[in-house]
Parts: sequence; structure tokens; C-alpha cells
Amino acid sequence: MPPVFIGSEALARGALTRATLRWNYRRLYPDVYTSAPASLRVRTIGAWLWTRRNGIVTGRAAAALHGARWVDDRVPIEMIWKCGRPPPGVIARNERIAADEVTQIAGLLVTTPERTALDLARHLPRNRAVSHLDALAPATEVKAVDVLTVAQRYPGARGLRSAVTALSLMDGGSQSPRETSLRLLLVDEWTDPVRTQIKVCEDRNVAYIDMGYDEPMVGLDYEGAHHAEDRTTYVGDIGRAELIERCGWFDLRVVKEHTSDFIKHRVQQAFQRRGYTPTLRRRS
Repeated sequence: MPPVFIGSEALARGALTRATLRWNYRRLYPDVYTSAPASLRVRTIGAWLWTRRNGIVTGRAAAALHGARWVDDRVPIEMIWKCGRPPPGVIARNERIAADEVTQIAGLLVTTPERTALDLARHLPRNRAVSHLDALAPATEVKAVDVLTVAQRYPGARGLRSAVTALSLMDGGSQSPRETSLRLLLVDEWTDPVRTQIKVCEDRNVAYIDMGYDEPMVGLDYEGAHHAEDRTTYVGDIGRAELIERCGWFDLRVVKEHTSDFIKHRVQQAFQRRGYTPTLRRRS
């Protein structure tokens, strides 16, 4: 048997008995069974089979199929499919979709990167949407302008205003969801442009700063636990920090224990040391 299958089809062709189906396989969705762990991919295949192979995978599950990283295995599977009462773990949306917004991946019907990005931007809260867009961009090279072109086909669709906001913040330079969160924290505080993956060179030595401000030369690096736990990374960080400092950058290191207020306070102090006055964003 394949890892995921439609139970009634397997019974009809005599591939197994009802007793075997009941005792050896687990039901994922109505009439869809598996013996494999319920990974995101397994659940995605199962949801598509539940639609009798007619639904279109979109949203986070589609992003993962396109190669985007950091998609949680537990997210619901979003499908473009007409169904009033989908099973738990599936979100079904009865929405219009053009033929050129659908592709195939491993035999499954999946939204194209542009339509996937649009649906992410429309249906998720801003920060979560931007995080997934940041991951989708380097995996597919999708561009915000192309996504907005698709959006123009559906002028009355729900969530378009939110989509425009999220797409304006998409940046494929973010290397993790926490980097995206850090960047959005800065964007929400100051209007000054934040650039990602800033290249710093000295002779043949090259380093990249996660994000920062070019004019005052203030950078920020988000450091995950591996920076302290992996000795090779830790040793490399010492030389990297010295290179960045020699090139004139003031680089702030941020870890998950730092609060938003503490991060903003440190950035503001760095601006002051540089004699730079940033522009505060107006609060609505």
C-alpha cells in the first residue's frame, strides 16, 4: 500500500480487507488512511485525496511543497475546494482561481508560488504572513510585484488590503522566522529603511550582517542557540565580530531572551552613539 491512500479504493480493488484496514492503518480524514507518521507532507497528501484529487493545496502546505522552510508540521492544510464542513485539520475555501495559478508537485494540484504568496498574505495575521513570505521568496524567487498582478484579478476578494501590507514587507533576506520578527519590530518603530544580509568586506574576508541601517552603520544579528552551543560557530563569531567592527559597523547581537523594549532601547542608544536621529513611525 502507498503511504497514504483512499480506503474505499483499496477495498474495491482487493488490495486489503476491512479487518486489515481497521487494524493496520490509521484514518487521517474520512476514507483516507495511512500507516506513516502524520507529517505535514503526509497530511497534505491525505487532504488532497480527501477531495478526491480535485482540491488545490494552498497556503502554508503549498509553501512547504514549493520548498519554503520553517513550516510547522501541525499547521492546518489549506485547500481551495468547495466544502461546508471539512474535517479537523483541513481548511477548505471556496474561492476563484485561474488555471495558470495551479501547478503540479509530486502529482498533487498546488497553487503557484504567486498564488500561494497571495493566499498567505490574505489569510494570515501580518507577522505570520510575512514570516512565511520571507521563507517562500528565496525558495521560489517569487516577487511581490508578480503577486500583486495576480491580486488584481480579484478586486473584491477578502483580505486584499492586508495582503498589500504583508507583501510590501516581504524580504527574502531573512534567514529565520525570528529574524523576520526582529525586522518587523524595527519597521514598526522607525521609518528608516532596514536592509537585510548586509555584505561587509575586508580584503578577501567577507561577513554578512542579518539586517541594519546603512547611514549610521548600525547592524543587528539574531543569534540562535547554536551560536553558543557549537564551538566552531562560537570561534568563527569572534573573528567575524572583529571584522565587522574594523569595517566601521556597530553590530548588536540579539537573542530570544531579549524583550522588544530592550531591543529598541539598544538600537536607540546605538543611533545616539552615531549621532543619528531616526524617524519614529506615527502611531495610528
